[in-house]
Amino acid sequence: MNSYWEPERLGDLGAYAAEHWGGREALVFEDRRYTFAQVAERIDEAARALMAEGVQAGDHVALWLNNRDDWVFLAIAVVKIGAVLVPINTRFRTHDLDYVLRQSDSGYLITHDTCGPIDYLSMVREVVSLPSAGGTVDDPSFPMLRKVIILGQQPYAGTVDWQAALARSAEVQPADLAARTAMVQPDDPALIMYTSGTTGFPKGAMHCHNLIRNVAERGFRFNITPRDVILGYLPLFHTFGFSEAMLMPFVTGAKHVVTETFDPNESLDLIQREGVSVIHGFDAHVKALCEAQEANPRNVSTLRTGIFGAGPLSTKPIMYRGAKTLAPIRSISGFGMTETWIGVAMNGLDDPPEERLEGNGTVGLGYEFRVADPETAAVTPYGQEGELQVRGRYLMQGYYKKPEETAASYTPDGWFKTGDAAVHRPDGSLHFLGRYKDMLKVGGENVDPMEVEGLLREHDGVHEAAVVGCPDEKLAEVAVAYVQKAPDAAISEDDVIGFCRGKVASFKIPRHVVFVDEFPMTASGKIRKVELRADAAERFGDA
Repeated sequence: MNSYWEPERLGDLGAYAAEHWGGREALVFEDRRYTFAQVAERIDEAARALMAEGVQAGDHVALWLNNRDDWVFLAIAVVKIGAVLVPINTRFRTHDLDYVLRQSDSGYLITHDTCGPIDYLSMVREVVSLPSAGGTVDDPSFPMLRKVIILGQQPYAGTVDWQAALARSAEVQPADLAARTAMVQPDDPALIMYTSGTTGFPKGAMHCHNLIRNVAERGFRFNITPRDVILGYLPLFHTFGFSEAMLMPFVTGAKHVVTETFDPNESLDLIQREGVSVIHGFDAHVKALCEAQEANPRNVSTLRTGIFGAGPLSTKPIMYRGAKTLAPIRSISGFGMTETWIGVAMNGLDDPPEERLEGNGTVGLGYEFRVADPETAAVTPYGQEGELQVRGRYLMQGYYKKPEETAASYTPDGWFKTGDAAVHRPDGSLHFLGRYKDMLKVGGENVDPMEVEGLLREHDGVHEAAVVGCPDEKLAEVAVAYVQKAPDAAISEDDVIGFCRGKVASFKIPRHVVFVDEFPMTASGKIRKVELRADAAERFGDA
């Protein structure tokens, strides 16, 4: 009898990996180490605990946690019982949290009490009215939210203690878990991943369980096997880390070494100690790793490959520096985004350096792409710049509760408009050039300037605000706010920056503030941001 099977649902991954590589080491976090069999056990325990807390199929469960072993167990457990996972950026603050909890219709929020210097529970209390006793939330501002679950050192009033929830997991029998899991269909929504949009508010891209196939195809292409060790410093709440660090080991048998945050020296120490062979990231990660390695060389001879986003010409020197300093790594590049997932285009391991380090590869399995003129919509000839457009099996199911934005993101003939500038070369490869959309990219994080502008306008002393990007050696780009004061207002740069702190993620906060009497305007009454960008580069480009 042929007992071969492939996981079709994200919740199957724990059992699948345990069956194939049960005794092999799967996950390392700080001093805790787990085999694939132990990971599967922890996933099931977490799944039964969530069921005991009342999580139903179709419920939305927000996960606001820093990278850790529990992130992996909880994420797979949520989708295993048919709920929908809503990862939240841990750098979000009260305004961001308020919006995502409301917009996502989350019924449960799982977070820390504190993590490092950040008091997550205090921010939750600022946003949500928690009960004085018991664990059931009854806040009219959040009609869908039922419970806040805390991973902490002690129980807190008005919340559910996760350790106590785990103790109640025994109330749910394995047969009950199996019955719930059997109800989940591969095309059911599994994930709402938030990405900044052009409306000034984040949009939740919905994905189903077919992401497994996307990850497995890429793992095969890059020959990722149980011999590999993946270092996971990228945040798991992002598409990149979620896909390439968390999911990849479940379908390839590779080991995942996860760190709470990215620290280049810690990363290099782990590469040496754990024999890491796969790392991923952006140009900011490459630069930091190179600087740390050049200052204090470590043995990085086990490094084999990784995905690093090549793009604008400004990244080219950094990528070549990484190839030399982190040798023998043969890094590749590609193209992906939250809406399309990873691997729209991808290099091969045997491509020449100029392709791997400067280009973005050829079309990935399950995708098509084209480049079109953003004004006429006509497909551009090979070698001519235009907007990158994509279609394929792994594109999002749509933006959650945003049908108009979903419709507007596609062409009439069904291609997703990325908003990114690219060139389709005669050899079939893609070269990403930059963004048509007015998005900032701060250290790998998307920042929608309209969101920050909206926040700044809430300040009594601000009449109008415009936010643009300015080149930055360390972060690639930082935000600069141009502010027109309200009449008779006496505000300073520190006042403006201080107003943002604690309300939005730190990477969204303007690095510089310029006060203006008036803005340069177009004939149609729009602020000419191209002039502001040029001014910002001249003022702060060398800062």
